Amino acid sequence: MASSPDALTLLIDALRRLPGVGVKSAQRMAFHLLQHDRDGALGLAQALGDAVRSVRHCARCHTFTEAEVCATCLDPARERRQLCVVETPADQAAIERSGSYRGLYFVLMGRLSPLDGIGVGDIGLPQLIARVDRVDEASERREVEEIIAATSFTAEGEATAYAIAKAFEGSGVKVTRLARGVPVGSELEYVDLGTIAHALSDRR
Repeated sequence: MASSPDALTLLIDALRRLPGVGVKSAQRMAFHLLQHDRDGALGLAQALGDAVRSVRHCARCHTFTEAEVCATCLDPARERRQLCVVETPADQAAIERSGSYRGLYFVLMGRLSPLDGIGVGDIGLPQLIARVDRVDEASERREVEEIIAATSFTAEGEATAYAIAKAFEGSGVKVTRLARGVPVGSELEYVDLGTIAHALSDRR
Protein backbone atom coordinates (compact mmCIF):
# COMPACT_ATOMS: atom_id res chain seq x y z
CA MET A 1 0.00 0.00 0.00
CA ALA A 2 1.47 3.37 -1.08
CA SER A 3 2.15 5.83 1.71
CA SER A 4 0.70 9.33 1.66
CA PRO A 5 3.05 12.26 0.80
CA ASP A 6 4.77 13.70 3.86
CA ALA A 7 4.33 17.31 4.99
CA LEU A 8 7.55 18.53 3.34
CA THR A 9 6.56 17.04 -0.03
CA LEU A 10 3.12 18.64 0.23
CA LEU A 11 4.71 22.01 1.01
CA ILE A 12 7.05 21.78 -2.00
CA ASP A 13 4.14 20.78 -4.25
CA ALA A 14 2.12 23.74 -2.94
CA LEU A 15 4.95 26.20 -3.62
CA ARG A 16 5.28 24.86 -7.17
CA ARG A 17 1.83 26.30 -7.88
CA LEU A 18 3.36 29.78 -7.90
CA PRO A 19 4.13 31.12 -11.41
CA GLY A 20 7.71 30.56 -12.53
CA VAL A 21 8.55 28.27 -9.60
CA GLY A 22 9.97 24.86 -10.49
CA VAL A 23 10.90 21.92 -8.29
CA LYS A 24 14.33 23.23 -7.26
CA SER A 25 13.06 26.73 -6.47
CA ALA A 26 10.18 25.27 -4.46
CA GLN A 27 12.61 23.09 -2.52
CA ARG A 28 14.86 26.07 -1.73
CA MET A 29 11.88 28.08 -0.49
CA ALA A 30 10.59 25.22 1.66
CA PHE A 31 13.99 24.46 3.16
CA HIS A 32 14.65 28.15 3.88
CA LEU A 33 11.32 28.66 5.62
CA LEU A 34 11.63 25.51 7.73
CA GLN A 35 15.29 25.94 8.62
CA HIS A 36 15.69 29.72 8.94
CA ASP A 37 12.29 31.40 9.21
CA ARG A 38 9.61 29.29 10.86
CA ASP A 39 7.90 32.43 12.21
CA GLY A 40 7.81 33.80 8.65
CA ALA A 41 6.35 30.51 7.42
CA LEU A 42 3.57 30.70 10.00
CA GLY A 43 2.92 34.34 9.10
CA LEU A 44 2.77 33.43 5.41
CA ALA A 45 0.30 30.62 6.09
CA GLN A 46 -1.86 32.97 8.20
CA ALA A 47 -1.78 35.73 5.56
CA LEU A 48 -2.69 33.32 2.77
CA GLY A 49 -5.57 31.89 4.76
CA ASP A 50 -6.89 35.35 5.65
CA ALA A 51 -6.64 36.54 2.03
CA VAL A 52 -8.42 33.49 0.65
CA ARG A 53 -11.26 33.96 3.13
CA SER A 54 -11.69 37.74 2.83
CA VAL A 55 -10.60 38.87 -0.65
CA ARG A 56 -13.24 38.80 -3.37
CA HIS A 57 -13.90 40.36 -6.78
CA CYS A 58 -15.42 43.85 -6.97
CA ALA A 59 -19.04 43.65 -8.12
CA ARG A 60 -18.43 46.45 -10.64
CA CYS A 61 -14.91 46.10 -12.01
CA HIS A 62 -13.80 42.59 -10.91
CA THR A 63 -10.56 43.69 -9.24
CA PHE A 64 -9.62 42.29 -5.83
CA THR A 65 -11.23 43.87 -2.78
CA GLU A 66 -12.47 42.96 0.67
CA ALA A 67 -15.68 44.97 0.19
CA GLU A 68 -18.59 44.40 -2.19
CA VAL A 69 -17.39 47.34 -4.32
CA CYS A 70 -13.75 48.48 -4.40
CA ALA A 71 -12.53 51.91 -3.28
CA THR A 72 -11.63 52.96 -6.83
CA CYS A 73 -15.17 52.36 -8.13
CA LEU A 74 -16.61 54.29 -5.17
CA ASP A 75 -14.23 57.24 -5.49
CA PRO A 76 -16.31 60.28 -6.65
CA ALA A 77 -13.15 62.01 -7.91
CA ARG A 78 -12.53 59.39 -10.62
CA GLU A 79 -13.38 60.26 -14.25
CA ARG A 80 -16.42 58.06 -14.86
CA ARG A 81 -16.54 58.59 -18.62
CA GLN A 82 -13.32 56.61 -19.11
CA LEU A 83 -13.04 52.87 -18.54
CA CYS A 84 -9.61 51.25 -18.72
CA VAL A 85 -9.88 47.53 -19.55
CA VAL A 86 -7.05 45.35 -18.25
CA GLU A 87 -6.39 41.62 -18.12
CA THR A 88 -5.62 41.21 -14.41
CA PRO A 89 -5.68 43.08 -11.08
CA ALA A 90 -1.86 43.19 -11.31
CA ASP A 91 -2.13 45.18 -14.56
CA GLN A 92 -4.56 47.60 -12.89
CA ALA A 93 -2.13 48.07 -10.01
CA ALA A 94 0.70 48.83 -12.46
CA ILE A 95 -1.35 51.56 -14.16
CA GLU A 96 -2.37 53.02 -10.80
CA ARG A 97 1.27 53.22 -9.72
CA SER A 98 2.08 55.28 -12.83
CA GLY A 99 -0.19 58.05 -11.47
CA SER A 100 -1.24 59.01 -15.01
CA TYR A 101 -4.83 57.74 -15.12
CA ARG A 102 -7.84 58.96 -13.13
CA GLY A 103 -10.69 57.03 -14.74
CA LEU A 104 -12.34 53.76 -13.77
CA TYR A 105 -11.31 50.18 -14.55
CA PHE A 106 -12.69 46.88 -15.72
CA VAL A 107 -10.67 43.69 -15.14
CA LEU A 108 -11.29 40.92 -17.68
CA MET A 109 -9.63 38.27 -15.46
CA GLY A 110 -7.98 36.75 -18.52
CA ARG A 111 -7.29 37.18 -22.22
CA LEU A 112 -8.21 35.40 -25.41
CA SER A 113 -6.07 32.39 -26.23
CA PRO A 114 -7.62 30.20 -28.96
CA LEU A 115 -4.73 27.71 -28.77
CA ASP A 116 -5.61 27.11 -25.12
CA GLY A 117 -9.34 27.01 -25.82
CA ILE A 118 -10.01 30.38 -24.14
CA GLY A 119 -12.64 32.26 -26.13
CA VAL A 120 -14.78 35.36 -25.69
CA GLY A 121 -17.15 33.62 -23.29
CA ASP A 122 -14.29 32.52 -21.04
CA ILE A 123 -13.14 36.04 -20.10
CA GLY A 124 -15.14 39.02 -18.86
CA LEU A 125 -16.14 40.45 -22.25
CA PRO A 126 -19.90 39.83 -21.84
CA GLN A 127 -19.77 41.50 -18.42
CA LEU A 128 -17.81 44.41 -19.92
CA ILE A 129 -20.52 44.94 -22.54
CA ALA A 130 -23.18 44.93 -19.82
CA ARG A 131 -21.12 47.38 -17.75
CA VAL A 132 -20.72 49.83 -20.66
CA ASP A 133 -24.38 49.54 -21.69
CA ARG A 134 -25.49 50.67 -18.23
CA VAL A 135 -27.30 54.03 -18.43
CA ASP A 136 -26.83 56.87 -15.95
CA GLU A 137 -30.25 57.62 -14.43
CA ALA A 138 -29.68 61.37 -14.14
CA SER A 139 -28.63 61.98 -17.75
CA GLU A 140 -30.34 58.92 -19.31
CA ARG A 141 -27.12 58.39 -21.27
CA ARG A 142 -24.32 55.87 -21.10
CA GLU A 143 -21.89 56.78 -18.35
CA VAL A 144 -18.89 55.41 -20.30
CA GLU A 145 -17.78 57.37 -23.37
CA GLU A 146 -14.30 55.91 -23.89
CA ILE A 147 -12.88 52.43 -23.41
CA ILE A 148 -9.10 52.17 -23.16
CA ALA A 149 -7.96 48.68 -24.20
CA ALA A 150 -4.95 48.29 -21.91
CA THR A 151 -4.20 44.66 -22.65
CA SER A 152 -0.66 43.37 -23.00
CA PHE A 153 1.23 43.60 -26.29
CA THR A 154 1.40 39.85 -26.72
CA ALA A 155 -0.44 37.97 -29.49
CA GLU A 156 -3.17 37.09 -26.98
CA GLY A 157 -3.37 40.65 -25.67
CA GLU A 158 -3.67 42.05 -29.18
CA ALA A 159 -6.43 39.56 -30.01
CA THR A 160 -8.26 40.60 -26.85
CA ALA A 161 -7.96 44.31 -27.71
CA TYR A 162 -9.29 43.58 -31.20
CA ALA A 163 -12.27 41.67 -29.75
CA ILE A 164 -13.03 44.61 -27.45
CA ALA A 165 -12.95 47.04 -30.39
CA LYS A 166 -15.23 44.78 -32.47
CA ALA A 167 -17.69 44.38 -29.60
CA PHE A 168 -18.31 48.14 -29.47
CA GLU A 169 -18.12 48.85 -33.19
CA GLY A 170 -20.96 51.20 -34.16
CA SER A 171 -22.05 51.66 -30.54
CA GLY A 172 -20.94 55.29 -30.25
CA VAL A 173 -18.42 54.38 -27.55
CA LYS A 174 -14.86 55.32 -28.48
CA VAL A 175 -12.34 52.49 -28.11
CA THR A 176 -8.67 53.49 -27.81
CA ARG A 177 -5.55 51.35 -27.40
CA LEU A 178 -2.39 51.88 -25.39
CA ALA A 179 0.30 53.44 -27.57
CA ARG A 180 3.32 51.41 -28.57
CA GLY A 181 5.44 52.89 -25.84
CA VAL A 182 4.91 49.56 -24.09
CA PRO A 183 7.42 47.05 -25.55
CA VAL A 184 5.97 44.37 -27.80
CA GLY A 185 5.80 41.00 -26.06
CA SER A 186 5.91 42.51 -22.58
CA GLU A 187 3.60 41.82 -19.66
CA LEU A 188 2.10 45.10 -18.46
CA GLU A 189 2.70 44.18 -14.82
CA TYR A 190 6.50 44.35 -15.35
CA VAL A 191 6.75 47.49 -17.53
CA ASP A 192 8.41 50.53 -15.93
CA LEU A 193 6.06 53.27 -14.73
CA GLY A 194 7.35 56.00 -17.07
CA THR A 195 6.66 53.83 -20.12
CA ILE A 196 3.11 53.13 -18.87
CA ALA A 197 2.50 56.86 -18.32
CA HIS A 198 3.67 57.74 -21.86
CA ALA A 199 1.65 54.92 -23.36
CA LEU A 200 -1.53 56.17 -21.66
CA SER A 201 -1.01 59.80 -22.71
CA ASP A 202 -0.23 58.79 -26.33
CA ARG A 203 -3.04 56.28 -26.72
CA ARG A 204 -4.78 56.17 -30.08
